[in-house]
Formats: sequence, structure tokens, C-alpha cells
Amino acid sequence: MNRDRTKMLLGYLLTFLIIITLNFFIPRLMPGDPFTSLSSEEGDITVIYSEEQIERYKRYYGMDRPIAEQYIGYLKNLLKGNLGYSIYYNQEVVSILKNRVPWTVAIVICSLIISSFLGTILGSISAWFRNSKLDKILYISMVFISEVPAFLMGILLLFFMAGRWGLFPLSGGMSMFTQYSTKCEVILDILHHAILPVMTLSIAKLGEFYLISRSSMLSVMSKDYMKTARGKGLKSRRILFRHGLKNSILPVITRIFLSLGSIFGQAVLIENIFNYPGIGTLMRQGVMVRDYVLIQGIFLFVAITVLTMNFIADLIYKKLDSRVR
Repeated sequence: MNRDRTKMLLGYLLTFLIIITLNFFIPRLMPGDPFTSLSSEEGDITVIYSEEQIERYKRYYGMDRPIAEQYIGYLKNLLKGNLGYSIYYNQEVVSILKNRVPWTVAIVICSLIISSFLGTILGSISAWFRNSKLDKILYISMVFISEVPAFLMGILLLFFMAGRWGLFPLSGGMSMFTQYSTKCEVILDILHHAILPVMTLSIAKLGEFYLISRSSMLSVMSKDYMKTARGKGLKSRRILFRHGLKNSILPVITRIFLSLGSIFGQAVLIENIFNYPGIGTLMRQGVMVRDYVLIQGIFLFVAITVLTMNFIADLIYKKLDSRVR
């Protein structure tokens, strides 16, 4: 048991080392230079440094040294918890992430809760009424939804629900230049702006949880204890949710943690569609201006989050499933 856990930890450490290595080199392989020109979102040059300024900034950020020395310095800073100083924003990367991460984490967690809950319920109902008209409609609809890219779903919702019908704001995380009289108004405004991003991410993941739940429930329904419960004349609702769902929920719980990586990737695109003030829009801005330090900080946060969730998923799976233990 301890040997398996040690192997698992070593595997995660090796994966993390590979990730931070790629995190260091990939931004430096991008064309362009953060000091010769800084581009705005429209692609126009906004700042041009003199040769003297460029040399001074490169010395300050250590970019005049050999790449191997830069890499070693990067690792040393990580061990100290220092993510660096943003080239473009002239601010510590940690401070920038503290302001942006809560926005992204909030919509990711909300969408995971909604999509996993609805997907599990619909999948269980679909499995219970297998081969019925309801099952066929749900199955075809969910397969179709799961194949639609998240960014396309976001564009459609933005066009119709915000642009044409005016039900939700077009962009942003909260209304600009608005005077709020109470904190409740602030919260309601933030929630109003978050509905479309959360709805987009929830719909994008709904089909995945539905298919997993349906497949797991079909497997559980073939077990002897389910047949016994039916034979006792128990109500269908009790059999489905108390006996069936209780034993089919394990793959769904595991998938919730494993889905965090993909949903963060989708959130990056969705935030740019709705101009939502999370790490997605921050990443796009960092790439536009070739802010290596900021890009590295964002990638590192996402990598640590995904690895942590995968690790928790492994522990939970082994805890809940005695066969794995």
C-alpha cells in the first residue's frame, strides 16, 4: 500500500517537473519580444523601448543570461514561492493572480456542480427507462450537445440571449460606472454577469456526465440486489435514487475531479468570448504582449490545480472502491 502510494507521488512529481520545464521553454519559443514592442488587443504597437532600455530590462529579468542559467534561476524562484514580476503590468504575478483566479474558479466550480448534478439525474432516469422514447430523446440530445464545441455554444448564447433578447449583459464581470447602494446589489450584478459563462460551461460538460451516469446505472441495474429490490415491490423512485444511484455514483465523482483540467481549458476560451475578468482573458493579454513571466504564472497555477484534483480523484476512488484498495 505504501509502496503504491510512493510510486503515485513520484509519478506526480515527475509530471510536475515536466510541466514546469515546458512552462519555462514554451513562452520563449513564441515569436516576438516583450521589450521591442508591446501590442494592444487590436494589434497596434503601444510602447517602443530604446536600445538602452531594452538592455536594462533584459538584465533586470535575467534574459541576457544563457537559457540554462535562466532555467535554474526559474526553479530557484519557484522553490521560494516567487512567481516573478509581470513585464507588462509592472506588478507581482502572485498579486495579479489573486485578483483574477477567484472569477475563474467561481464559474468553474458552479458549472461543475450544475453539469454533474443534472447529468447524473438525467443519466439515471434515462437508464431506468432504457429503450423508451424518453431515453432515446435524452440520449440523442446529450450526444449532440457533447459534440458541440464550448466556444461555439458560448457564441450562440451570447448572440441570442444577450445580443438579440437582451436578457444578460454582453460582457464583463460586473457593470461599469454603477453606484451600488447595498452589497446585495453588487452580488446580484456579479451573478447576472456570470450566468452565461456558467451556462455555457455547464452545457458543454452536461453530455459527458450524462453518458457516464447512464452507463454506470445500466451496469448497476443488472445486479442481483436491484432485481431483489424490484421483487420486494419497492417504489421505483426509491430503487432508482437510493439503491441504484448510490452504487453508480463512483464514476461520476471521479470524473468531477478529472474534468477540472478540461473545464479550465474551456473556461479560458469562454472568458474571452464574454470578456469575463478571469485568468482566461488575462492569459490572452499576456500572450499578446509576450509577458513571459505572467504566462508562466498562469500555466503553473492551472497545472498545480489539475494535478491536485487528479491526485484527490485517485485517493477518493481508492477510498470508495474496496476492489482498488
